[in-house]
Amino acid sequence: MNEHSGDTPIPWRVWTVPNLVTMLRLVGIPVFCWLLLVADEYVAGAIVLAVGGGTDFVDGYLARRLGQESRFGRLIDPLVDRLYILVAVAALTLEGLLPWQFTAALLAREAVMFVTLLLLRWRGYPPLSVHYVGKTATFIVFMSFPALVLAGLPIDPPMWAQPLGWALAWWGIVLYWLSAALYVGQAVWMTRPGQRGEMVAQ
Repeated sequence: MNEHSGDTPIPWRVWTVPNLVTMLRLVGIPVFCWLLLVADEYVAGAIVLAVGGGTDFVDGYLARRLGQESRFGRLIDPLVDRLYILVAVAALTLEGLLPWQFTAALLAREAVMFVTLLLLRWRGYPPLSVHYVGKTATFIVFMSFPALVLAGLPIDPPMWAQPLGWALAWWGIVLYWLSAALYVGQAVWMTRPGQRGEMVAQ
């Protein structure tokens, strides 16, 4: 969720429509884990993932459309996105639907971003502004997971699920690393003498 233009400060408000959407997405994370790891309901789990990932843009759109942008929303929205990806990757890896190489590549990218943001915070800089490449990469990675879950059905998995899932997964991870490079470059630029900006990276 972006800041208002100008110098008007963004209020810290929790009970807004876009924040409610974000909270509902957050509730979907344990529901997905239960469906996949406990109940073995792959189709239902894929639906929860698709809804959780497909509504990634909804909360930000509603915040701008309704004039309900908030500091809480700017904090919780990228956090939920990151939790969705990390939890989904962990669950799919445990179920044998993702190879460890893919998981390692994604976790390494997260480690790079964590260190970058930690160093910026330590030096007193604000968080990084979200880049459209990062949002696009997050969405594509999200959308690969439901297809990969369906590809793991023990009986009659859809023929399209595996090729589509892996096409999205590898395309998404490449963009994910590209966005990390852009964020690191942005951080380096920000820390140059006389440069200050605003950033929450995706």
